[in-house]
Amino acid sequence: MKDRKLLNIELGRISAQEYLRRPESGVVIVLDNVRSAHNTGSAFRTADAFGVDKIFLGGITPVPPSPELRKVALGAEEVVPFQHVQDVVDLVRQLKKDGYTVVAVEQTVNSVKLNRFNREPGTKYALVFGNEVDGVQQEVVDQCDFSLEIPQQGTKHSLNVSVSVGVVLWALTV
Repeated sequence: MKDRKLLNIELGRISAQEYLRRPESGVVIVLDNVRSAHNTGSAFRTADAFGVDKIFLGGITPVPPSPELRKVALGAEEVVPFQHVQDVVDLVRQLKKDGYTVVAVEQTVNSVKLNRFNREPGTKYALVFGNEVDGVQQEVVDQCDFSLEIPQQGTKHSLNVSVSVGVVLWALTV
């Protein structure tokens, strides 16, 4: 028996209005000085796929409207709420006051391997993803509750930030 691809009308997608009315997931994303509009657009599209509540665009991270961002986001930037913030350190402090556990997705001395992490039910998480070259700023890492690391087996020591967003969000939903 051959398999058949689903048609778009069979996918059961929700509308933009339904997305905004759905129960909160308890997950927000912080992009810390991400340079690429394509990576930012990919983060929006992935955030939409996994039902993220909001994206915070920190520092130099591109902000909609942007043709390059939209090319990759495919309209997700019109659905997923976002806010630009200049100072990510101040944002992290505020998110902690708002009851979030703030997690740097970064390789650190004490980072928790993603495959050993268990999401605590009822806990709100703010996931901080960093710049394509420098990662999450050390000053931001210092303010986070802990760091989460994606285990890797190859010769490279990092993943593209947009890939990291997808890997971590997938892991939090299984």
